[in-house]
Amino acid sequence: VQLVESGGGLVQPGGSLRLSCAASGSTFSINTMGWFRQAPGKERDFVASSDWNGANTYYAESVKGRFTISRDGAKNTVYLQMNSLKPEDTAVYYCYAPKPSGIYWGQGTQVTVSS
Repeated sequence: VQLVESGGGLVQPGGSLRLSCAASGSTFSINTMGWFRQAPGKERDFVASSDWNGANTYYAESVKGRFTISRDGAKNTVYLQMNSLKPEDTAVYYCYAPKPSGIYWGQGTQVTVSS
């Protein structure tokens, strides 16, 4: 499985970004997809996840009400709409997809929130 993220960048506080993650390869047993993030000097933390059709979604407390995760099952793609961004949201964002064979990760995309 290959996961390719896109959509990161530099944004001012209060701004918005939309991240995308497209899965390819052996995607047939993927159900959950989601996002983690890692700030400099910190551990990688859970951000959000969604099942295959978006019926069940989960969020870290720190992003509830500001971030929205969505799925396009036909395209094997997961999105993360990030609104009301704060400087503490600055991190490398990683897409992930667990399978019975293991957890697959994308290469990461940098999100920087700064004025």
